[in-house]
Amino acid sequence: MKMYINVTGRVQGVGFRYTTQMLAQEIGITGTVKNEDNGSVTIEAIGTAEQMETFLEKIKQPPHSFARVDHMEKYEDSSIEDRKKFSVIY
Repeated sequence: MKMYINVTGRVQGVGFRYTTQMLAQEIGITGTVKNEDNGSVTIEAIGTAEQMETFLEKIKQPPHSFARVDHMEKYEDSSIEDRKKFSVIY
């Protein structure tokens, strides 16, 4: 399953990308996470349906106390490039 996720809220400047990377690595998700100019964060995630369900639940309630997820837009996107690991894009 390949999923595009755009997260809004207090997600920049609070360690959200790093936390997302750690969660993805724990769960076995590959892909990328990056800040967008509009203040949101974009995630391209690749994993099984079960892994994706766990990943989405965990990023909704990030363990980082300063981050806050207000909204998450997500959809499957088969055009997402396969990755060997999960990386933060700067």
